[in-house]
Amino acid sequence: MAKILVVDDDQGMREFMEIMLTKEGYDVTTTEGPAKALNICHKTAFDLVITDLKMPKIDGIEFLKNIKDLRPETIVILVTAYASGETAVNAMKEGAYDYVEKGGSIDELKRIVRSALLKKGLINEKNETKHIKEELSFCGMIGVTREMQKIYATIKKVADTPANILILGESGTGKELIARAIHENSSRSTMPIVVINCGGIPENLLESEFFGYTKGSFTGAYNDKAGLFEMARGGTIFLDEIGELSPLLQVKLLRVVQEKTFRRIGGADDIKVDVRIISATNQNLEEKVKRGDFREDLYFRLNVIPIHMPPLRERKEDIPLLTKHFIEKYAREFNKEIRTISSYAMELLMNYAFPGNIRELENIIERSVAMESSNIILPENLLLSSSAADINNLHIEIPDKGINLNEEMGKIEKKFIEKALQKAKGSKTRAGELLQVTFDSLRYRIEKLGIE
Repeated sequence: MAKILVVDDDQGMREFMEIMLTKEGYDVTTTEGPAKALNICHKTAFDLVITDLKMPKIDGIEFLKNIKDLRPETIVILVTAYASGETAVNAMKEGAYDYVEKGGSIDELKRIVRSALLKKGLINEKNETKHIKEELSFCGMIGVTREMQKIYATIKKVADTPANILILGESGTGKELIARAIHENSSRSTMPIVVINCGGIPENLLESEFFGYTKGSFTGAYNDKAGLFEMARGGTIFLDEIGELSPLLQVKLLRVVQEKTFRRIGGADDIKVDVRIISATNQNLEEKVKRGDFREDLYFRLNVIPIHMPPLRERKEDIPLLTKHFIEKYAREFNKEIRTISSYAMELLMNYAFPGNIRELENIIERSVAMESSNIILPENLLLSSSAADINNLHIEIPDKGINLNEEMGKIEKKFIEKALQKAKGSKTRAGELLQVTFDSLRYRIEKLGIE
């Protein structure tokens, strides 16, 4: 049973938290202030501490530092009535797992607690499935981070509205999944969703693909042809890479957005169409508008409700979940018995920047499952492209007498750890964050390399 310490100077809040968390099956202790909490922590090791941010004498951030110095393995969640971006950054820098707003959603706090304990291995994943299944995935998207939970909530709110939606995010983050989730959760779900990659169709063909054409309108137009907007009637049209549209097509699209009508190429009659428009781009459309490359009126018409899909490097907590999903998927596809990934291989993934985002992670896991001969994915079968590129760019000279590779690598590793410890003023917790390795991994390496 996970042991949780609740620290809050408000007795009513302490009692509420104790009742709520005890019902969730945790062993809960409460105390009124940081000084008493530190005394308790000296005697007892807690798996998780939930502490108020604003307390007399020692605030939550200072208390967080003290807890991390005393018990580096303890997870800390801050509760604050003054949530802000600065609060979050400061808390994360000092080792907080997450923070929640006081008076906010109780379900959100329960989710964060479960997520933290699951990550630490203190909750049996099989037993928790019924509680977190919906939180782990939503319409094909996988993620338990705060950002993903907000996206799920936004989709549910806007899915059945007629408002146009613009999905923003880097390539490979899963923007099309958001569009499909919006369609599936709307009253249009029984009608088609038509996907158009605006950057994948030659410009001279894109207009005819959008709007269709009439017989004889150009050479080769032997019959009337309906365009994709007509095919999407009553449903949803998803315009991916909208930033690639030419100025002429931007004008024609604006008419469809404003008036819900268009004409086929060579046609004389207006065709009325009822369609929900969802767009997506990996470009900065505001900058394109400033440069005159994208119409401002079209931008505002498409960007009624913006949804930002974060890159994978900003939602690293989701990497183990996604990795597990892809291992299971490709183990079935390749008829292999692989069920998991080694801890060191996972550490490599957690430290990788993923320039290609989820698409790159899936490609890495697919290749690893295909190449792996054992029942677990090992580090040597993870091919991380940017790591290889970094190695190729290093200036390395080997003397004629040769080198001892293990010794040289140890020297490099030792230098990085010493620099990190200096920057962190001796704090192993902070040094581990700077090097993006776990506290236990850093401690092992310090002992192995004889670093004082």
